[in-house]
Amino acid sequence: MSVDVSMPDFGNDAKEGTIVTWHKRPGDPVTEGELLVEVMTDKVNVEVESPASGTLAEILVPADEVAPVGAAIARIAQGG
Repeated sequence: MSVDVSMPDFGNDAKEGTIVTWHKRPGDPVTEGELLVEVMTDKVNVEVESPASGTLAEILVPADEVAPVGAAIARIAQGG
């Protein structure tokens, strides 16, 4: 099973965000609530935590790329 990491809704009328830094690489273990990625909008930088524990399986939006709010930006694999 996998869990998508989504671009958060920033609540400030921002419709998209830019990935600043990934703090994990594909294959790295992640824990729910752990810092995963930093995202920038035109008004604020936001640290995004992992929504689940598992392994970072795939980064869908690399650093310096833009994604709309709600879009999947990474995928976490859970279980064996």
